[in-house]
Amino acid sequence: MGINKQSDEAADLQIGATDQGMVRLYISSGSVDLPMDFEPADAIEIAEEIMAAAEQARHAGRKG
Repeated sequence: MGINKQSDEAADLQIGATDQGMVRLYISSGSVDLPMDFEPADAIEIAEEIMAAAEQARHAGRKG
């Protein structure tokens, strides 16, 4: 599935710090439980990429 393809799949996302000093993204759906742990510096980079994508989406929404 490409990033622009819509889906009817639903999933939950939880984000938090672990007791091991990692940042965990935990994605769960009916058939998948996917914990992903990141070093804090990597998590900050991911957060910056999410912010940049949100800004791009905001501008794209104004055009249409």
